[in-house]
Amino acid sequence: MSMERAKSGELFLNIGHALDHLFLLIYPTVVLAMAPEFGRPYSEMLPLALGGFIAFGAGSLPAGWLADRWSRRGMMIVFFIGIGAASILTGLVQTPWQIAAALTLVGLFGAIYHPVGIAMLVSGRDKVGRVLGVNGVFGNLGVAFAALIAGALAYWIDWRAAFIIPGLVSIVVGIAFAMMVPEMRLEARRSGGGPGAGLSRGLLVRVFAILAVTTIFGGVIFNSTTVAMPKIFDERLGGLVSTTLGIGILVSLVYAFAAMAQLVVGHFIDRGAIKPVLLTVLGFQAPLMIAAAYFDNHLMLLVALAMMFFVFGQIPINDAMVTAYTDEAWRSRMFALRYVASFGASALAVPLVAAMHRYSSDFKYLFFTLAALALLMFAVAFLLPSHARQPAPA
Repeated sequence: MSMERAKSGELFLNIGHALDHLFLLIYPTVVLAMAPEFGRPYSEMLPLALGGFIAFGAGSLPAGWLADRWSRRGMMIVFFIGIGAASILTGLVQTPWQIAAALTLVGLFGAIYHPVGIAMLVSGRDKVGRVLGVNGVFGNLGVAFAALIAGALAYWIDWRAAFIIPGLVSIVVGIAFAMMVPEMRLEARRSGGGPGAGLSRGLLVRVFAILAVTTIFGGVIFNSTTVAMPKIFDERLGGLVSTTLGIGILVSLVYAFAAMAQLVVGHFIDRGAIKPVLLTVLGFQAPLMIAAAYFDNHLMLLVALAMMFFVFGQIPINDAMVTAYTDEAWRSRMFALRYVASFGASALAVPLVAAMHRYSSDFKYLFFTLAALALLMFAVAFLLPSHARQPAPA
């Protein structure tokens, strides 16, 4: 029975990851349909989501603290029901300032998942590559289906349904989670069996500095590409698609393919050192972003598939580093710090995408900027200790 409950809890946590990313990326798709109704251009409508992305990062720290001090399960119930209600509220707005306020609320509840859900998922595990890979696939399928679901609902019904219907689903999932998943007992791992025990203080500082750089720059790259992709396809794939639904389908296909990267990366993390996996993933990002600055139609679609594969593939590596070097009793807070850095920096993506589009009327300079960040991450990753591995059994 306990094994069945554990599997049930893992499934709900994976579904939560999908919902978390889905809600955050509904707006970048439906804004294409909302802009005419509100009489504002894309470059003015997109920044209304900024508050949500800031709250998505800033809210991670109090969420992680509350989870460790109160209840991880309780915080997940708040997440499911809260983000669903906030999404429904977004579907009822009437003015631009109401859009901004409602999206900020979505981001605030969305901030709960990563420091709490990921900490629950890796609790008591010695090898986390596979479980993080599977969880990452769910999260990125949420990214993928955000474009598909939002585009389809906006096309078949209206943009309001794209917020309201997923919101109702999340509330139902939250009620089921509360009924079926018991509180998890935390077991601190302080025996020093992990890799951190074999490293000096200086090397540990280096590891966390590298993690900070890859987390911050990776957050900007991930959010910039996922926020901009519907508009990029709208402009660059004119020969392939012409409707919001069609754009949503293609964006979803790209993200669904890219999600598989996390299974591949998780497999290699469990079988060796983190450094070569990280260098491989980062090494492909910059060239592909430079290529994306120049291509249209079929070539752009192919480049987008490859580029997003390596962008998505970076996520479980950063989470594996946190798991390897932190203790169970305060891991939610460490994940919170990681996601404050990641999502706080990724909030810059919204004004960055809007500004670049306003400046050049396309996304060429955006891709040049992201390629530069990818090159910096690649250079810094060479400083990671070669023997950094997953935790050994405590």
